[in-house]
Amino acid sequence: MKAAYITRYGNINDVQIDEQPKPSLTENAVLVKVHAASINPLDLRVLEGEFKAILPVPFPFILGNDFAGTVVEVGSKVSQFKVGDEVYAKTDLNGAFAEYTVVQQSSLALKPQNISMELAASLPLVSLTAWQALVEIAKVKAGQKVLIHAGSGGVGSIAIQLAKHLGATVATTTSEKNIPWVKALGADTIIDYKTMDFEQELKDYDVVLDTQGGKTLEKSLNVLKRGGRLISISGPPDHAFAEAVNPNWFLKCVIPLLSWSIRHKAKKRDISYSFLFMQPNGQQLSEISKLVESGKINPVVDKTYTFSEIKDAFHYVNTGRAKGKVILKISE
Repeated sequence: MKAAYITRYGNINDVQIDEQPKPSLTENAVLVKVHAASINPLDLRVLEGEFKAILPVPFPFILGNDFAGTVVEVGSKVSQFKVGDEVYAKTDLNGAFAEYTVVQQSSLALKPQNISMELAASLPLVSLTAWQALVEIAKVKAGQKVLIHAGSGGVGSIAIQLAKHLGATVATTTSEKNIPWVKALGADTIIDYKTMDFEQELKDYDVVLDTQGGKTLEKSLNVLKRGGRLISISGPPDHAFAEAVNPNWFLKCVIPLLSWSIRHKAKKRDISYSFLFMQPNGQQLSEISKLVESGKINPVVDKTYTFSEIKDAFHYVNTGRAKGKVILKISE
C-alpha cells in the first residue's frame, strides 16, 4: 500500500511516500480503507522527534493521527462494525497517512452521516481533545466561564462550539482578521492577542483550555477564580501523563518535575493544573457524531490537499495560520 512515512526524525523534507506493508489485522481490530486524513501540529512534533525521549517511534514510521474511511475487514472478535461501514477515528495502532490502517474497535466510531469523508477526517483528534478537556476533566456546566486560547485553530474552533453547547460563556484569543469568524463559532468575548492582553481583560473564569504553553500558560492563572481549572495540551506533562505512557522508572520520576513550577503556582491560588494527553475513544466519538448530526458542532476545514501534496500541506500547517484543519485526500 502507498503510505507517507519517515525513516528517521528530521523535518518535512524527510517525509517519503512509497510502498509499505499493509498492516496486519488482530482479533479486536478493524482494517479501514482510508479516504481522508488530517494533518495536525502534533504530526510535525512527532516528525521532528520532540517526544523521542518519552514516546520513541519504530522506523519506518507511518505518520498521521486521524482519518475517515470505509471498513474492509474486521477481526474475529469485532462485533460493533461490519464491512462497508463508514467510520472515523484517532489512530491507535498504525498511522493514518496510508491507503489502509488498522484500528482497535474501541477507538472507532461511525462517522456522522451528514458530512463528507474529508470533513469527518478533520474531527477525531481535535474533537476528542475538546471533549476530554471540557467534558471529562473540567466537567463544564451551564453558566460557567471558559477561556479557550487560539480559537481559530483546529482544537479551538471545535472547543468553542462544544463549550457553547455545554452552556458556558466563552472567551477566546485570536487575531483581528479572525474575530468575525470565531464570533460566528459562538465566542462571546474575543481578545485580539496582538493588541490586547487577555490577563488584563478577563477575570473570574472557571476553566482555561491552553493550546499555547509558555507564557500564555502562566498568564492564564491570572484569569481563573479560586477552584478553577487550567488544562493544557502544550504545557509541561504531569503525574497522570507519566502513568499513562508508562515510561522507564527514571522518566516516571522526572516527567512530573517538568510541571512542578506551574502546579506549585496553581496550587497557591487553589487552581488545579492538568496536562491533557488525549486518548483514542470510540464511545466519545459516537457522542461527537450525534452533536455533528444535530448541527451543534460543525467541522472546520481550511484547505484540502492530495496525498502527493503532503509536503505542501505540512508546510502550510507549519505556518500556524490555518483556520481550522488541513486535510489530505488519500483515496476516492
